[in-house]
Amino acid sequence: MFDQTLQFLTPDESAEVDKALLTMPEKFLTRLTLSTAKLLAFIAQDLRTSVDQLTTAQIIAWFEADSKRKQEQGVKASVLKWDATNLEDMPG
Repeated sequence: MFDQTLQFLTPDESAEVDKALLTMPEKFLTRLTLSTAKLLAFIAQDLRTSVDQLTTAQIIAWFEADSKRKQEQGVKASVLKWDATNLEDMPG
């Protein structure tokens, strides 16, 4: 189904960010941006479209489908591997 070895920020990329002459908040934002770019590319490929053609609705639907997969099949079946069991859901 999905590549279980998928990483959105590799250790080498993280080390490159660490070496950058940036503040800690800037480094965080850089890591987030790099990871997001890879995730958007993955979502676009999964939906058979280009990143620039992705809509907000498509991205939300993709996250919902990944969340549903996680709930029904477990964390290992989802693309995003975080386990939010210790977090309270925010009201929508």
